[in-house]
Amino acid sequence: MFLSLIIGALILTLAWDFFRKLQRSAILKRSKITGPPTIPLLGNVLQALNLGPDSYIHVFGDNFNKYGKTFRVWILDECMIYTKDLKYFEAILSSSTLLEKAELYRFIREFLGDGLLLSTGSKWASRRKVLTPAFHYKYLESFVEIMDRNSGILVEKLRKVADENTPVDLSKYVYLAALDVITEAAMGVRVKAQNDPNCAYSKAVKSVASIESNRMSSVTQRYNWLFPLAAPLVYRRLQRNLRIMKDFTNKVIRERRAILERSRADGSYQPLSLEDDNIGRKPKMTLLDILLQATIDNKPLTDVDIREEVETFILAGDDTTTSVVSHALQVISRHPKEQECIYEELLAVLGQDPNTPVTQSQLLDLKYLDCVIKETMRLHPPVPILGRYIPEDLQVGDKTIPGNTSVVLIPYYVYRDPEYFPDPLTFKPERWMNGKEASLASFAYIPFSSGPKNCIGKKFANLEMKTFISKVIRHFELLPLGEELKATYTFVLSSSSGTNVGLRPRKTIK
Repeated sequence: MFLSLIIGALILTLAWDFFRKLQRSAILKRSKITGPPTIPLLGNVLQALNLGPDSYIHVFGDNFNKYGKTFRVWILDECMIYTKDLKYFEAILSSSTLLEKAELYRFIREFLGDGLLLSTGSKWASRRKVLTPAFHYKYLESFVEIMDRNSGILVEKLRKVADENTPVDLSKYVYLAALDVITEAAMGVRVKAQNDPNCAYSKAVKSVASIESNRMSSVTQRYNWLFPLAAPLVYRRLQRNLRIMKDFTNKVIRERRAILERSRADGSYQPLSLEDDNIGRKPKMTLLDILLQATIDNKPLTDVDIREEVETFILAGDDTTTSVVSHALQVISRHPKEQECIYEELLAVLGQDPNTPVTQSQLLDLKYLDCVIKETMRLHPPVPILGRYIPEDLQVGDKTIPGNTSVVLIPYYVYRDPEYFPDPLTFKPERWMNGKEASLASFAYIPFSSGPKNCIGKKFANLEMKTFISKVIRHFELLPLGEELKATYTFVLSSSSGTNVGLRPRKTIK
């Protein structure tokens, strides 16, 4: 009797699984979108058990070789389509309605909430409108001072390990410098992570990002209902670090809101305006200040609204900047001719004193460094994967994407496709000179995404990357020491072997 019940339950479960997937499977079959072999109920779970941050990128490449530019994967009843076909890039990224992120982004919702990266609809549109002025060039000028000051601290930290013979993993140093910049620009608070890498907030940020990225490749931790049961210690550590982050941000918000309210009460309040010619020179101009003074439908943002946007800015900006700067410096160390061209441009534009502060206009004049950064982001894109949730059937050319499916775009492999980039694995900054970028196919190069949900902080990021890279190269010659890059995916592209260089202090030019 008991055995009969088990068999009956199994048959019903298999039937439920079959019919639940039937329509989507039929559409995929008609569209000739195939993928790795599946088994009932589990789909491709068994293959996923072997996935990890170090293997993600390579497995995608292997599947593209086997199944073409587009393939599908089933994880239980979750259908995901992975593609490097630009037709899908254009159809999805240019859409004004397909704004919901793919399922893989659920791992960052716990610490980003419903901020600009993850929100949709009217909430996203109103928040985007509020935040856009924060990245106007007048505001960016005040951020450059923060970038320059912290890049100076970065150089002093590197000087302690610059002996010309020892490989240095730059990512560890750049991460802390980027965190110092992003937290001060966002909240007006100096966490001083470079001077105290063990401070509670910086450790919490790093721990949360690490845990959530590892959950993507863990079947037992992938689902919120199973995670506390399968890994209770990791779950509790995540919750503890989330509290540290939220408590810190909430405290800063409360304090700055109180300052704002006191200024309104005593008559000293002056609303922010882009018409103010001195806006870029005002001290302590932060993203938080802008959010505190913003209104949506004539109502101020709540503390929760503000925390979501501040933490989105910090988490999204810290790791991506670290990725680009670290990869760029490692690549530059292996290309002495290009390094010399960069250094000559730095002398010409910024002057011979490496300690002279930089300005926004000077950074914008570093045209060759622009090309180097673009080529770095082509070979080593900080965000190698983009994803959207497709709620209803979507027609793309002669193919149909079934509704209730996540489409995962893989620009990493577009950038390495000789169809778009001849000799794709060779580092060639000259690809980006003299307007050559304009001849690229649409959506062939989107390091800051594209369409309505493109990266709002693109200008900020470019200034920060240029500041860090230029400051390091003004002070050090980069040498090709240490292990080579080994791509790993943890929400952003990083290297499991580190981003290693040797550092030779430059002689100061009199």
